[in-house]
Order: sequence, then structure tokens, then C-alpha cells
Amino acid sequence: MRTVRILTSAVLAGASLFGLAGTAVADSPTPSPSASEGAEAAAPTEAGTSFRTATAIKPDQPATADASTGDYLYWVLPVDTRQRATVKAKVTLPAAAARHGAATWQLDVYDGLRRRQACVYGAQTRAAAKDAGSVELSCTLRTVRGWAEPWANDPLPGSYYVRLTVVDLPQEDLGLPVHADVEASVADQGGAHAVDGRLAAPLVPGAAAAASKDDEDASSPRPAALREPDGGWSSGRWSDRWIWTAAGGALAALAGIAGYRATRGRGRPSQLPPGA
Repeated sequence: MRTVRILTSAVLAGASLFGLAGTAVADSPTPSPSASEGAEAAAPTEAGTSFRTATAIKPDQPATADASTGDYLYWVLPVDTRQRATVKAKVTLPAAAARHGAATWQLDVYDGLRRRQACVYGAQTRAAAKDAGSVELSCTLRTVRGWAEPWANDPLPGSYYVRLTVVDLPQEDLGLPVHADVEASVADQGGAHAVDGRLAAPLVPGAAAAASKDDEDASSPRPAALREPDGGWSSGRWSDRWIWTAAGGALAALAGIAGYRATRGRGRPSQLPPGA
């Protein structure tokens, strides 16, 4: 019975620790939006034409742009450690009567070092038939790491650039008007993707130049690409992996105590048998 009670206590202790881990992650306070944040959250209605002029967007913030077929359209958003980003784009094409054939559109995502990141899910390139009214693209990136080897191409925290353009079409269709809808979302993958190392700073191009400029003129606006995620960058901060590690260690210790008590003898006899 004592062994049963010990094992029951171990299970209850583990359950309470796991519940604490879930509570610590789920009960993080959500800041209330202010009036200025509401104005800032207005959906952008234009796109940049290069990395330097990319239009800044936030995760889950829709963006639109009217452009000409053949233009390169750029947006930029912050993606932090342990987040997996998914970018979706919809291109509304010109009327079929004005087009001369099929067109192939492509959605690319680059990190702060302008390295093209591979998509693990989604249709990154799609061909639209001559009579198609629109074409939809998507790209889900790998989970962003807090640190990587210099030779690796792992996605790292910082600015991520979205580029949308047509890559194949009849020459006569260049310049026709198109409408683009883009939206990016991020999902936190948790402490399972945490690593021990971390970057000294997120990969945000122009951060040093902007900092020196702000020293000269504190009222000058920062470049759009320098916007941080809500709550700031979390690279290298606390990870829920710590709680799961502590919970696993506590359960292992309790299980070891319970196993020892269950396998040892019932105690030494009160007296030796006669003739011993």
C-alpha cells in the first residue's frame, strides 16, 4: 500500500508540474491595443519595389497592392525565435480578354541576410491559365532558430522579406494591371525548438544606421523594416523547455524512490531463528 501511495503522489506531482507549465505559457498577459496601435494596424495598400523599400506588415495583418504585371512587390515582417511563418498571397488577374496566354507567379521569402528560405509546405509557384480570374500562392517556412552555425542556412530571427512577382508570361501581357492580397501568420512552436545559443541581435538590416541617426534626431522615424514583434524580440529569453526539463527530473526522482521502496526487502527479522 505504501508503494501505491508513493506512485500516486508521483503522478499527482507530475500532473501539477505539467499544469504549471501550461499555465505559465497560456497566462501571459495580452496588452490592450491603444488608439495609436489601432491606427498603425490599418492594412497597407501598397507594396515596395525592392528590399530597401519593402512595405512593413505585422503578422496576421492583411496587405493589398495594385501594380502592373511584371513588377516586383515586396513586404517585410518580423519573425522571432521558435516561430514558424506562413505567407499567403492571392493575385487577381486582368480580364481574360486582355491577356494573351498563361502566366506563372512566384512567392519568395528571404531572411534578414537576404538569403532565400525554402518552403516546407505550400504552393510557392503556380501557373494561371489564360481564362483564370486569380492565382493563390502560399509558403510555410521552417521554424526560426535562435542560433545557427555560420555555414548553415537555418532561418534566424529578424526581418523576413516577401517577394511576389510573375516569372513567366507572354511579352504582350507585361504592364497589365493586377491586384495582390498578402497575409502572413506566425505560430509559436514552443520550447521544443529552443537552442542553447543565441544571436547578439536579430538580423534586421539597417539597425545600426538607424540607431546612430536616432542619436542625432530622436524624433526621426525608424525605417519600416526595423519594427519589432509585439512584446519585443524574445531571442535568448526564458523558454518553457526549462519547466518541462524540471518536471521530467522530478518525476524521474520520484519514480526512482518508488522503485527502490518496491524492490527492497520488507525489513530485517526481529530475531534470528533458533540455532542460527
